[in-house]
Amino acid sequence: MKSKLSYLLLVLVIASLLPALTTVSAASQLNPLTGLPAGNPARLSLPPALVSISNFPPSARPQAGLSSAAMVFEVYIGEGMTRFLALFYGDYPTQANSTSGQEPEQPAIGPVRSGRVSYQGIRSHYNGILVMASGAESVVSSLSDYTNVFGPNGSDVNSAMVSVDKLEQIAQASGKVVDLEAMSANRFSAAAPGDQAGQAGTVIWLPYSYLNQIYWRYDAAGGAYQRYQDKADAKTFIQATDRLTGQPLSFENVIILFAKHQEKSSTVIDLEMDYVPPTPALLFRDGQMYKIFWTTANGDYEQETGLLRPLRFIDAQGQPFPLKPGQTWIQVVTPGTTYHETNDGQVFSDMKRIKQPGSGIWAIRFYAP
Repeated sequence: MKSKLSYLLLVLVIASLLPALTTVSAASQLNPLTGLPAGNPARLSLPPALVSISNFPPSARPQAGLSSAAMVFEVYIGEGMTRFLALFYGDYPTQANSTSGQEPEQPAIGPVRSGRVSYQGIRSHYNGILVMASGAESVVSSLSDYTNVFGPNGSDVNSAMVSVDKLEQIAQASGKVVDLEAMSANRFSAAAPGDQAGQAGTVIWLPYSYLNQIYWRYDAAGGAYQRYQDKADAKTFIQATDRLTGQPLSFENVIILFAKHQEKSSTVIDLEMDYVPPTPALLFRDGQMYKIFWTTANGDYEQETGLLRPLRFIDAQGQPFPLKPGQTWIQVVTPGTTYHETNDGQVFSDMKRIKQPGSGIWAIRFYAP
């Protein structure tokens, strides 16, 4: 009888633990950079792959694969232009558009362009690998953990692509070990942070230059921001799509990241990313704008393990500020960049001048270094 009671007690204990065990098991499959279940959990053991993707000339658009990136950093590279450093982790593009009468092409990401010195600080904080199309010797010498890919057409700067299979092989061959605890540096919450003061934020207008103007518009139905950009003419704004799917680029979080830029020459611009104390940033999520902070300062975890962690997003009290589960696009701007609410006339001279508090339409006035 005693053994039977012991057995029943054991069953009851196990039953009480099942919900917790299930929660832990499910959480272990979450992508720590998106807060969503990983499409392929096995890929969480591979290091993040950061791919240098072209944004100029406009013929590079639409780019391929951005809709599968966990994060995209858009950085200023001089002469009014920006470039993307797309971070793929846990999820890679899975299919490409098929041509009539032919088999679908192998999914490929790109166009892949040359490396930039600003990539090193970003890559190191994600313990990732960099994929690029070579670069100037003075730039490449400052980079590490990179692989070069080249296009078939030497006269076309946007001909280099990297297939998903190749990207996975590069990640596997790197031998890098992923520390999921280190990667889990940020908090995600599907509910908007009701305990934090936000302002309406449905439109972002960010001109890096007169011929490089970017719009993000909040799509309430999809719960994400969709990207538009002028065709280097300051008047023809085109919705950004993914070349592989034909669908609009939609990101749940758009972050304006104020970071110190170091201009070494007109086209060699570095970013200060290491040991950065809490520094202002703007988070757009759920049609709201929140004033937050970002940091890479050493905390207890870094001091105890010696490992770097991803950029951390916090509130004024130093507590994690919740991102929305999903993808994050980070617009990196200079500390001198200003912002104000304006109208939505899409006229450069008006939007940079007119102030319209309460409109939810934010003009981000970038000032080049």
